[in-house]
Amino acid sequence: MTLAARVLAVSHLTGTFILRSGLTADRYFDKYRFESDPVLLAEIVKELVPLVPPDTEGLAGLELGGIPLATVLSAATGLPAYFVRKQAKKYGTERLCEGGDIGGKRLLIIEDVVTTGGQILLSAQDLRSEGAAVGHAICVIDRQAGGSERLAAEGIVLRHLFTMTDLESG
Repeated sequence: MTLAARVLAVSHLTGTFILRSGLTADRYFDKYRFESDPVLLAEIVKELVPLVPPDTEGLAGLELGGIPLATVLSAATGLPAYFVRKQAKKYGTERLCEGGDIGGKRLLIIEDVVTTGGQILLSAQDLRSEGAAVGHAICVIDRQAGGSERLAAEGIVLRHLFTMTDLESG
């Protein structure tokens, strides 16, 4: 069974789902099902490694699904991982991005599933406001719902491991 077929078998759900973008979908990819499987997660990350641009200085995993991917990808590439919150926490360091200083670093945003790219855009703005350079993002699944084009319009190249078409064709 191909990796695409295994990801589909493990994570694909049908029903009625509200996505982060606010869109309603009749199918959903529960990324926690592939991220919580250590064997499958390792295989996914092995395939993500070649998608990391050579000038990348750090991996910015987006809360919550991008964090396990960024952590394992960090171990595979030797690049530092940073953990990007949707909102800065209200206690302790009160930081939006955890893991060290990102000022002046070229960061690669790590996301699990992309629909419209909305969270990547918001997080890229936050990271840029803290002095990071963000020009690329990678994801496991691109739902092919305009996210890639929307990100490109804002200067972010999205690379994916799988598209919806890839998963549906096995």
